[in-house]
Amino acid sequence: MDISKYWKTIVDTLQDGVMVVDPGGKVLSVNPAAERLTGYKSEELIGKSCRVLDCTGCEIFGQGAAEKWCGLFVKGKVRAKKCLITNKDKRSVNIIKNATILYDEDKKIIGAVETLTDMSVLVHQQFEISQLRRSLHLDEGFHGLIGKSPVMQNLFELIENVALTEAPVIISGPSGTGKELVARAIHEASDRKENPFLKVNCSALNENLLESELFGHVRGAYSGAEKTRIGRFEAAHGGTIFLDEIGDISPTIQVKLLRTLEEKEIERVGDNQTIKVDVRVLSATNKDLEALVKRNRFRDDLYFRINVFPINCPPLKEHVTDIPILVQNFIRINNQKSGKKILGMTPEAIEKITAYEWPGNVRELRNAIEYAFVLCSSGGIGVHHLPPKIAGTSVACAEPGIKMDRPGKEKASEKKAALIEALRQTNGNRSETARLLGVSRVTVWKQIKRFKIDLLNDLAT
Repeated sequence: MDISKYWKTIVDTLQDGVMVVDPGGKVLSVNPAAERLTGYKSEELIGKSCRVLDCTGCEIFGQGAAEKWCGLFVKGKVRAKKCLITNKDKRSVNIIKNATILYDEDKKIIGAVETLTDMSVLVHQQFEISQLRRSLHLDEGFHGLIGKSPVMQNLFELIENVALTEAPVIISGPSGTGKELVARAIHEASDRKENPFLKVNCSALNENLLESELFGHVRGAYSGAEKTRIGRFEAAHGGTIFLDEIGDISPTIQVKLLRTLEEKEIERVGDNQTIKVDVRVLSATNKDLEALVKRNRFRDDLYFRINVFPINCPPLKEHVTDIPILVQNFIRINNQKSGKKILGMTPEAIEKITAYEWPGNVRELRNAIEYAFVLCSSGGIGVHHLPPKIAGTSVACAEPGIKMDRPGKEKASEKKAALIEALRQTNGNRSETARLLGVSRVTVWKQIKRFKIDLLNDLAT
């Protein structure tokens, strides 16, 4: 039986949208399911560019005239890719795209066929399930982010939506608000979750080292380059790269990064060979990039390239109702690390921490709980266990966190015990110990000398 003459009827019966385009992206044919999905009638689409749907899954390299202007015509096929298209009513529609190239008898490209599966209902159901899980506390936060406030719920929704796309995201917000956690959440909620997530702190390296870190180098590229090394973009192929403190990169790195984002290729330092990379770029900064652009400190073309979907991390003062559950989470984590069994926090201590401004945001809250764990051995964390500036006591009267109204001998022994415990938690790092105890590094050094603490033996006991 020859069924070729029935193909139109078969295609028109399919529940998935089908669209055929020519090599330049001009729509040649659509089935009724594609009409329902896009909101356009066939006569409104046929003859028009397929780019009218503004699909987030498309990799566009040109205007449609040159060969291989579209990523599909480079790769030859697309399989089960989550995308967003824009329908006639300018609303986003979640789809799964499959596409393949069409060839004639002479193996010449004559076009492509795409199938579009509507995922809107499924995405909505997944969102409802996610909301239900959060409300029933069936998981410990949202990919490491904790919060039940409307502000945080809105943040979670933004993450879920943008994770379905390949759009570059820039994450802003004050220091300590969890920008890296947001970046990790986007990665873990995306199709790239099984592939690498790599972070680069752009402010921690000078220009030459950062260039090598991002793009790699070949042997002999510079003094000390004894062997070829791949960069983070190569290592993150198929996954996500998180560029923290992107506002600190030099003009030279900005140019190279812009090229990487536009061309999806890199060159190792000291090499002229281009290497294709498939990496989603997430960025973060606590600086005002717009202001830097106006002062010619940051390229405007790079800014617009990375700022496709901005996400702002709210400071803790905007969601103080989340402080109690954040505290319980940090207590649970520190119980596991220390082996202690701290039950919670007294009402007086809760009152103190909710009244505090938290300029250091969630990171400062986490540090405050770590500080309390040094002084509190069991039961509940009280006001006297909190850092002096939060408890409302002076550092001079509490250094290193011990009350001064006790007998001198007992006070000194407790100070020594607290200092040793803090040194143990920080593996002897004096700067981190000072931060944990809320004192200066010099004070830590003096106390080590005063109590004759042996960093090798005392910390091992």
